[in-house]
Amino acid sequence: MSGRVGDLSPRQAEVLAQFREKLQDVLPSLPSQDDYFLLKWLRARSFDLPKAEAMVRKHIEVRKHMDADNIIAWEPPEVIRKYMSGGLCGYDREGSPVWYEIIGPLDAKGLLFSASKQDLIKNKFRDCEVLRRECEQQSEKLGKKVEMVMMVYDCEGLGLKHLWKPAVDTYGEILAMFEENYPESLKRLFIVKAPKLFPVAYNLVKHFLSEDTRKKVVVLGSNWKEVLQKYIDPAQIPVEYGGTLTDPDGDPKCSSKINYGGDVPQHYYVRDQLAQKYDHSVVVNRGSSHQVEYEILFPGCVLRWQFRSEGADIGFGVYLKTKVGERQRAGDMTEVLPNQRYNAHMVPEDGSLTCSTPGIYVLRFDNTYSFLHSKKVSYSVEVLLPDTASAQQIQGESPNHSP
Repeated sequence: MSGRVGDLSPRQAEVLAQFREKLQDVLPSLPSQDDYFLLKWLRARSFDLPKAEAMVRKHIEVRKHMDADNIIAWEPPEVIRKYMSGGLCGYDREGSPVWYEIIGPLDAKGLLFSASKQDLIKNKFRDCEVLRRECEQQSEKLGKKVEMVMMVYDCEGLGLKHLWKPAVDTYGEILAMFEENYPESLKRLFIVKAPKLFPVAYNLVKHFLSEDTRKKVVVLGSNWKEVLQKYIDPAQIPVEYGGTLTDPDGDPKCSSKINYGGDVPQHYYVRDQLAQKYDHSVVVNRGSSHQVEYEILFPGCVLRWQFRSEGADIGFGVYLKTKVGERQRAGDMTEVLPNQRYNAHMVPEDGSLTCSTPGIYVLRFDNTYSFLHSKKVSYSVEVLLPDTASAQQIQGESPNHSP
C-alpha cells in the first residue's frame, strides 16, 4: 500500500491513529491537521512512529524559530529580493504549482558576501511556505487534494564558480531544511540544459537528499521542451521554456514571476571574505616551492582549493606531471593553471578547475622569488567526483532515468 489517504494497510491506518494521538499536544501548532498532512511525515520515516514524531516536533521548533505563521509578510533584504533567482510560475496538468530554479546567473559568492546565511535560508523557508499555501489554494480551487510541487532546474551556465565551497555548503543546508520540514512535497524535479559539469555539482549535494527525492530527479536531454509539455500545458510554461506564457508586457521570460538573478554589485557587500578552516599548513622556505600531488583517474573530475598565506603574497599554479614517480620542476611539467602571485595574506584565495585528462596533478605553492622570507601557507584541496548516473544521462541524453 502507498501509505496515502485511501490506500492504507490496516497496520498503516493503526499507526496513523497512534501518530495523531501522540501529537495531540502540538497539533494546533501545525499548518494542517488532516490525514494527508500527517501521512507525509509517516511516509518520510517509513511509518516508524518514534522517528516520525521526532521529525514533526523538530519541525514545530523550526516553525517557531522562523516565525513561520508570519513569514510570508517578512521582507527579505533588498539584495536577496533582487538577486536570489527562482520563482513560482504556472501549474502542471494536475494543478500542482511549478517552481523554477535558475542556476547559471546566480551569484552565490556575491549573495554570501552581502547577506547572512541565516537570511538566505530563511528566504528559502519562506519560498517553501509560499508553495505550501499555494497547494492549499489549489486544493480549494480544484476541489481535490494538491500537496506536491513540480520543480524545473535550469542549469544552463552552471560553472566552476557555483562549486565554491561555502556556496555548496549553504545550498546543502537549504536542501536539508527542505527535506526535514517539507517531506513528501516534491512531485518531480526536471533538470534542463545540464552542462557536463552537472554530475560533479549533483554529487556534491545529493547526500542531502532522501532516496525518495533522488528518484524524482530527472535529467532531461535535448528534447526537454517536449517533455515539459507532456506534464505542463504550454499555456502555463513561459515562452523562454518552450511554452506560450508571457508577462502582461509580453516578456517571454515571465520576469514578474521568475527572478533571473545576476551579478551582485559590490556596494551590497558587507564582507569580502568568509571565515575558512584549512586542512593543512606548511612553511614554504625562501627561494623554494612546495608541491601537493593529486591523482585524477578519469576526466571530468574537478580540483577545488582554497588557501591563505601569512605576512606576504605567495605564488600558485597547477601542473600535470609528465613523469610519474619523481618530483619534477615546474618547467618540466605541463602547465594547467599558469603560476601567478596572489595576495592571499590579504584575502584568502579559492578556485577550481575541471581535469580534462587523467594523471598526476600538482598544486605548486611558489616562493622562489623571495630571497628573504619564508611563507606559511594554510590550504585545503578536494577532488570532486561526478555522479555516475547523471553523467551517463548527459552523455546519452536519456530523459527517462533518474540518478
